[in-house]
Amino acid sequence: MFQPEVVARFLVTAFFAVVFLQSALDKLTDTAGNLEFLTGHFKNSPFPPAMVTRMFWILTALEATAGILCGLGVLFFSFTRAGVNLASLGLTVAGLALLALVTGQRFAKDYAGAAVVAAYLAVNLVGLMFFA
Repeated sequence: MFQPEVVARFLVTAFFAVVFLQSALDKLTDTAGNLEFLTGHFKNSPFPPAMVTRMFWILTALEATAGILCGLGVLFFSFTRAGVNLASLGLTVAGLALLALVTGQRFAKDYAGAAVVAAYLAVNLVGLMFFA
């Protein structure tokens, strides 16, 4: 009935919709707490606090965009080709957000955190392969 690659596309897209919508909403509802954490996290990096704030907003925009696109992709997945296109675009933006996150973790010398993000990136890449 359901083809495994279609189920895989749906599940990966839904996973990233949840991950990035929650993360973006958390950043928007607790901006002060997140900025305080990130300023401390990057205190020994080459990034000054003002740059950390700019990176925070760029990351929030990337995460919100990825989450919305993946969410819309999941909603319209079964109905139109547009849903598949939205899902694929959402996963692409999610990959960019994850690349930004892993880069930040490496600059902050948080190698354990970077390894966790790398696992998400691996899931993202496998998911993208199902859209090829």
